[in-house]
Amino acid sequence: MQVRHELRPLTSARGIAAWYVVLYHIRESAVGSLPPALIDFLAKGYLAVDFFFVLSGFVIWLNYGRLLGEHGARAVPHFLWRRLARIYPLHLLILLAAVAFAAVCVATGRGMPQGYAWDTLPFHLLLMQNWGFLPLGWNVPAWSISCELGAYLLFPLLIAAVDWQRTPTLVLLALLALLMAGLHGLFSVMGQPLLGNEIAQLGLARCLFEFGMGTLVAALWLRWREAPRRPATIAALLSVIGIAARLAGAPETLALPFVFVTLLLFLALTSEGPTPLKGRVIHWFGEISYATYLAHSLLFLLFKILFVQDAGDVPLPLLGLFLLIVLAASAALYHGFELPAQKWMNRHGPKRPVEP
Repeated sequence: MQVRHELRPLTSARGIAAWYVVLYHIRESAVGSLPPALIDFLAKGYLAVDFFFVLSGFVIWLNYGRLLGEHGARAVPHFLWRRLARIYPLHLLILLAAVAFAAVCVATGRGMPQGYAWDTLPFHLLLMQNWGFLPLGWNVPAWSISCELGAYLLFPLLIAAVDWQRTPTLVLLALLALLMAGLHGLFSVMGQPLLGNEIAQLGLARCLFEFGMGTLVAALWLRWREAPRRPATIAALLSVIGIAARLAGAPETLALPFVFVTLLLFLALTSEGPTPLKGRVIHWFGEISYATYLAHSLLFLLFKILFVQDAGDVPLPLLGLFLLIVLAASAALYHGFELPAQKWMNRHGPKRPVEP
């Protein structure tokens, strides 16, 4: 079955999620300028990463599930190389910028910035920094990219072990519920009520559970996309119920993955219809969202050093200037480096297996 390479509303949703993370990281600098309710909303921006993980599982299963299922081990080098081409060049560029920043700090007598340590740098270079044995450091947002790499390495094993296309729908739904319960159970056993807690220890497991959920959502979408109205309506209702349950006190570690799964299914099932998420501008925000996500933290650190006197009380116009800088930098990085580097790596990497 031929699958589209992209559902435009999902790319746009990724862009929205990336900016939610940006606002999450700068919110404490606007506490004195924004209403407390808005600050509280922005304080949940770390949950956008959970949506990323579910969305990643969805996209990877659609784009590579059939390829790996048909060609097995022969397709693994091609798959892993293309994923590295997607995530590694920009990660390396931002990491090298962070290294240059640390070197300047040391050379000028300021010492190493907080969270930077030379002995952990090799793990960051290998994208292994968030596999459970290091604290967060260097370019902090890259922790999730490290976890994504772990999911990519395990994905061929998932394809070899199961075939979602032949699995009954009720079994897929049961497995989704099991993954949600398993993630909630893990956080409960660890005494952590929030998905954003203990990222260094729990981030990889959080990613793997939610990535797995995304693969199941993809399998369900393939079954229901030809007659999407009823399942889309049910998915929307379930998403609203999940949000209501969370507001009523349901555990975040259970309610929010449920919301993201049902929301993703709704967005995918309605992707063929009219939706503002298909707009050119918002879709472009999604295209550059990886650069937005990966670069904003280091940019904010440099911005505060250059332009901010009190990091806890930054005027809103100055924060607006920072957001414009992030947008411009994201566009420049995407069009000027990320996309060309990705294309170059894809041209020089292992080729897609051909049909026998």
